This record gives sequence, structure tokens and C-alpha cells, in this order.
Amino acid sequence: MAEQTGQDRTEKATPKRREEARQKGNVPKSMEVNSVAVLLAAFATIHLFFSYLARTLNGFLVQTYRLITHFNLDINTVQGMFWNSGKIFLLILGPIFLAIIAVSFAANLVQSGLVFSKKAMIPDLKKIDPFSGLKKLFSLNSLVELLKGLLKIAIVAIIGYLVLSKYQFATLFLVNQPPYEIISFAGVIIRELSIKIAIALVVMAAADFAYQRWKYEKDLRMTKQEVKQEAKDTEGNPQVKGKIKTLQRQLSMQRMMAAIPEATVVVTNPTHIAVALKYDPQSGPDAPVVLAKGVRKVAERIKEIARKHNVPIVENKPLARSLFESCEVGMEIPMVYYQAVAEILAQIYREKQNSNFWN
Repeated sequence: MAEQTGQDRTEKATPKRREEARQKGNVPKSMEVNSVAVLLAAFATIHLFFSYLARTLNGFLVQTYRLITHFNLDINTVQGMFWNSGKIFLLILGPIFLAIIAVSFAANLVQSGLVFSKKAMIPDLKKIDPFSGLKKLFSLNSLVELLKGLLKIAIVAIIGYLVLSKYQFATLFLVNQPPYEIISFAGVIIRELSIKIAIALVVMAAADFAYQRWKYEKDLRMTKQEVKQEAKDTEGNPQVKGKIKTLQRQLSMQRMMAAIPEATVVVTNPTHIAVALKYDPQSGPDAPVVLAKGVRKVAERIKEIARKHNVPIVENKPLARSLFESCEVGMEIPMVYYQAVAEILAQIYREKQNSNFWN
């Protein structure tokens, strides 16, 4: 039971997982938002350019009706009417198509940003697998899409029926009206239909967008094991990193202990702290250098090696603690300690001179 619970996708997606999903083209996107945006673009274009569209269509219809009375059916007249009709419909539908393309691109850009996925462009045979297709056909997602489609059709049908039934008797008086009046009347109906349908579909699109975002986040969720594994892959295995640090400390300790025989003096606390200093005015730096330092067992080891190689050990509690806290191995001591260290070194040199004199 514990293992099963551990495999539940309870963790939020990490930035790396989100980026991997984005590279595959998997981004939160609602097709309902795109559909509504396209529909609104078409409606808005019709409203904005209605006078232009009505005049163009009216001129085409008037010209067509006039030509019918002395129309000669041959290849030239049919071809001329075909090209003329194509030009008129291009003038009428061109602005609408341009608005639809621009708004469709903008809707995708607003929802998910600019996404270019090479992986999504690679052909995948699984997409044409009939068994995989059947699974998708009878999946929960397909059921949700079916219900959304049926709901959309029902809403449009109900609104269309309510609006058109209101104008059913008014249409009877259009028989003797000129084309422009008929087009204007149709524009009134289209305007009312578009506004009411747009309001209903905008509400549906907002709900679907929220649902798609929730579903996207739910599908991207990770198990605790996946989060741990990703952390290991990104930052390295903590156990391996710990072993590497331990090995580095051991090597650093070995180098530090190997340098103690070269020390000039070891300053102690006397039992808790030991700091080994080297000062060579002939070939070394201008100030004493810390070769090793340590507390407790390390301090005892430093003093043991110092005694073995006849390195002087001097007790100076405040200086030992100050050097230990303010200096790292390999550093020159700060200028503030020059006087205290110089006195110790001078004492050591005097003792060596006296020892050589008596010997």
C-alpha cells in the first residue's frame, strides 16, 4: 500500500518537466478559445465592413439580374461570369479570411506563447495505429469533447431558433424589396445572432480554458520518486557527492599533514587548537604562511608530527585561536598578527642560536 501511495502523482511539475513537455509541443491550449476567437473575428469584420460588403454584394446581384434578360449561354459568357463571381466573393470574403487568420494566430500565441517543436514534427507511427485510435475514441477525453460539441450545437440551435422565430413574419414583406434592403435586413438578423451566440460561446470557451489548464497541470504532475530522480539527474546523486567531498577532505588533510615538517613553528591553545606556520625570509613570501590548522584530534596529530620532526611548539592561547578563526590553510597571516608572530619567531631563533652555541 505504501508503494502504491508513493506512486501517486501528487507533486507539481518541475520547471524541467514543463520545459520537456513544451519541447514536445505539449502546451495548455483550448480549441474552444480558438473557435470563439475565429467566430468573433468573423462577426466583428462583418459588423465593421458591413456597408462595404452590402454595397459590393448588392452591385453584384443587380448586375447579375440585369444580365439575365439578355444572357447568351456560351463559353465566353460563362467564363466571364465565373471570373467576375470569383472576384466579387474574394472582395467580400477576403477581409473576413484575413481577420480569421490573424486572430487564430493571436489566440494560439496568447494561450501558449511561440512554440516551435521539432519533436512534434517527427512522424510517429503510433498516431496511425488503429488500436491506439480506438483507445482515444472511447477515452474520457473523447467523451468530454463529444459533450462539449453537443452542448455547443444545442446552444447555437436554441439561440438561432429564438432569434429567427422573432423575424419569421417580417421576412414575408421582403418579397418586393430591392436587394440592398434584403441584405440590410439580413444584417440585422446576423448582428443579433452573432452577439447572442458570441456571448454564450465566450462563456463556454472560458470554462473550457480553465478545464484545459487544470487538466494540463494534472497530467504533468509527478510522483515523489520522479522528483527525486530528476534531482539526482540534475544535481548529482547526494551519496556520490558526499563520497567525493569526503575524499577531497581526506586528500586535503593528507597534503596538510605532509607539509607540517616544513613548518617553522606550531602555535597551540595548548590542547584544543594547533596552527602550523612557515616563515622563510630568503625564498618564501614576506609574511608567515599557515601550513596546517586543526582542533582536538587534528591538533594532536599536528603536534605529534611536529615533535617527530623537531618543529618548535609554542603555547599562545589568544594568538592560536585568532589565527585559527581568521586564516585558511595556504594563506599569509594578516598584518595585525605580525608583531605577535615575530616575537615567537625571534624567541625560536634565539633558542636555536643558544643551542648551537652550547653544542
